[in-house]
Amino acid sequence: MIRVVLVDDQAVVRAGFRYLLEQVEDIEVVAEASDGPTAVELVRRHAPDVVCMDVRMPGGDGLAATRQIVAGPGAVPAVLVVTTFDLDEYVFGALEAGAGGFILKDCEPEELVDAVRRLADGQGLIDQAVTHRVITEFARRTAPPAPATDLVAQLTAREAEIVRQLARGLSNAEIARELVVETSTVKSHLGRAMAKIGTRDRLQTVVWAYQNGLAAR
Repeated sequence: MIRVVLVDDQAVVRAGFRYLLEQVEDIEVVAEASDGPTAVELVRRHAPDVVCMDVRMPGGDGLAATRQIVAGPGAVPAVLVVTTFDLDEYVFGALEAGAGGFILKDCEPEELVDAVRRLADGQGLIDQAVTHRVITEFARRTAPPAPATDLVAQLTAREAEIVRQLARGLSNAEIARELVVETSTVKSHLGRAMAKIGTRDRLQTVVWAYQNGLAAR
């Protein structure tokens, strides 16, 4: 069961999200908050797997709350920023704050459910409408964590290829079909690659790929 905390200053939005998410058997909404500080408190109390976080809220913005949540203490849930704004600065702010995903509120219901599941499974997500320009620009703004050649050289040819396919936006299953291997093989290689380059999730790995020349800008 995926445990979710909903954070939005509009009660009707929270009610709508709760209804959509609880239509599926593997998701449970354990708490709701209308501002950032309350969200931080509820996350520490309920230890959810995913937090659906609004960006702009009168009682405390979602980006500041995301920074606090990601910083711990305790188990750190994945934060999915759900907003009406597709402005690049909001997306950059969410990534910099440590969010694992970003999706627009006008998404289809099944996209929201899929996003929650993906983040709970350790996968990052950015709404397809803003993915390429945002990750490219974010990678340009963010200094590589170490000399690119040193990090890339640590990857095997297969690990580098899987990271390259990941940066194209492919899922593990799609990468497996592309490379004619088992999905479990993709997960194993990707896990080893992430350990070598020091990224914590798929979204960070995609940004790293852009920074280090393993993705087309």
